[in-house]
Parts: sequence; C-alpha cells; structure tokens
Amino acid sequence: MASTSPVDAQAAVSLRGVTKYYGAVHAVDGVDLDIARGEIFGLIGHNGAGKSTLFKMMLGLEAASSGSIVLGGAPVRGRGFRAARRHIGYLPENVVLYDNLSGLETLHFFARLKHAPLDQCPGLLERVGLAHALKRPVREYSKGMRQRLGFAQALLGAPQVLFLDEPTNGLDPQAIRDFYATLRTLQTGGVTVVITSHILAELQERVDRLAIMANGRIQALGSVQALRDQTQMPLVFDLALEPGCVQAVGTALHGATGAAADPITGGLRLACPREHKMAVLAALAPFGTQVRDLALREPSLEDLFFGFSD
Repeated sequence: MASTSPVDAQAAVSLRGVTKYYGAVHAVDGVDLDIARGEIFGLIGHNGAGKSTLFKMMLGLEAASSGSIVLGGAPVRGRGFRAARRHIGYLPENVVLYDNLSGLETLHFFARLKHAPLDQCPGLLERVGLAHALKRPVREYSKGMRQRLGFAQALLGAPQVLFLDEPTNGLDPQAIRDFYATLRTLQTGGVTVVITSHILAELQERVDRLAIMANGRIQALGSVQALRDQTQMPLVFDLALEPGCVQAVGTALHGATGAAADPITGGLRLACPREHKMAVLAALAPFGTQVRDLALREPSLEDLFFGFSD
C-alpha cells in the first residue's frame, strides 16, 4: 500500500511507497525513505534483500511497480529527470571498461556522454591516484586501478548525488582510506552519497545514517548509535583483575547489574544492558588498581545487521 506521507522537499532523495514486483516476487515492498542533502548514507542487506533493485530504481534504470521516487527535486520517471540526472554520479559494482583505451581516453569518453568538460579529466585522475597511469591502456590496470578509474568517471560533471555500489572492491587499505577521505571532502561541498557495501566494518564509522534491508523492506534506519539504542544487545566488559579479587568483583557486579560475570583468562567478562554501564564503573571503583585493565565492546554494525535482518 502506497504511503500518504508527503515528500520531503529538502531531501536529496525521497521515496514513498516504492515497490518492485517480478511476477510473484516482491523485490522491494513498500519502501519510504528520505536521504538528506549532504549526507553519507549506507544501504546494507543480504544478497536478495532488494538493495540493488532499490538502487536501480533511484537511478531511473528500473521502473517502480508503484510508489514515487524524487531525486534532486525531480520525479525519477518524469520529464524533468533528464536534466536532474546530469547531476548524478554512479559507480556500479562491476566496472566494465574498454581495455584498448587509456585512462584519460576512458574519462574523455564518459565525459562526452555526460556533457561534462573534458578539461576535468586530468584533475580527476590525479584525485583518484591515477595521474601516473593516465596514458596507459586500461588492459594494463590492476583491479584496484580499474575501480579508481570507475570512481573518477562517477565524479565527472561535479555531481550533487553519488550512488556507489561496492565502491572499494579491489582497493588496498591505503586506497580505501583515501577514497573515504575524498567522500568527506565532497560532503563538505554539499554532495550526497548513497553507498552499498558488504564490508560492514568499513561502513561503521564512515556513514551518517544507514538502512538495513531484508525481504524487500527497510527493517531499521538511523545512525549506528541510534540503532544500538533501539536494540537490546548488551555491552560487553572484559576485565583484567588481580587474582585475589575475582570473586569479590563478580559479587559486586552482580549486585550492581543483576547479571552474572563469566570467568575468562585473567579476569571476568560481563554482558549487561546499556543502561547499566555507569553502575558497572561505580561497582569497580572501590577495587582501584586491582582492576588492571578494562575493555568495553559496543555492538558492532555486523551485530546490528544480523539482529535486525535475521
């Protein structure tokens, strides 16, 4: 059933009651979503969850079975979308390039398709770390270099909305760090980024908000911290203790939280609700230096993903 809630005029992307059916299969089933201007937004889900289909519909590559999608103020299936799409950048999961062209020739090719200035191309190649290889044929590029070239073509025309599907495929750790630094720079200029990735640890500290999809629907939406607050997943304390105080600390923690601590090598492990965090610290304070170390683990994005999508 289509949503009756109004489209957010301030959003870079707005979806209302969006569905996509392939026969009896509901690939996307009633999605409402607003992505703010200048936001780095993550979209995650199992294979088959519907995120790739949603991506294609937001780009105008697939028509929704029902509902509405507005991007850059223009309905995706409307007449105004032709002009709006010139301000969109897209990096697909599998970058297909012409092996006989050089890196610079490849960018020139895409720039002409997008009516972007050709003089942008050398600077974009430098920005993604390919200035040294701009005249080399793409057939000599590694997988990571091809991925960076694909990112460069997504940046042609100074897009206001970037759609990036598994963008760090094949990149080494330094290139991944540089990639996200570029996204933050773009964000300060008001660019909106929508990104999918199966590498959840990579997204955890790098997106402003994210949506978790399963069975064609959004199961959870918010910042990582907001999703932690929504769940009942416990905090985990690992305590390194002097041998003589293990039993006394366990008793104190049980009294403060009602939870029993489990023995681990050199100390105790306690899992307790988030609201007991300060009570745990207060219970430990009287033991002073008998508590040799403390490690606190929040639920990771991977924990949250499985908690919401299973």
